[in-house]
Amino acid sequence: MSDNMWGYQPTAGRTSGTDLIGYKVEATDGSIGKVDKHSDDVDSSYLVVDTGVWIFGKHVLLPAGTVRSIDQEERKIHVDLTKEQIKDSPEFDKDKHVGDAGYHERLGGYYDGHRRH
Repeated sequence: MSDNMWGYQPTAGRTSGTDLIGYKVEATDGSIGKVDKHSDDVDSSYLVVDTGVWIFGKHVLLPAGTVRSIDQEERKIHVDLTKEQIKDSPEFDKDKHVGDAGYHERLGGYYDGHRRH
């Protein structure tokens, strides 16, 4: 597995330029929501997932390194995390996300400690 938490794994099937908004996101043990926003920035790629009623409207930011595979036909993204790990993750903070460099480090540290190597 890639050491870069903020980059897609070469085996994930990510095609740069593909709009992922609206894709369903699947944890290892079930559906967690839909992509609300995403970025393909080098060393800063991520998904923002709207968990809807599952966690009462919480949005989570998932680093691209957590993506196991992308199914373009089914419009599904599979991540290497359980629902519980995502539920317990730091909540997406749109203000810190843009201006706080340490925010990505903290998020990356949380997810890096939980993904399967």
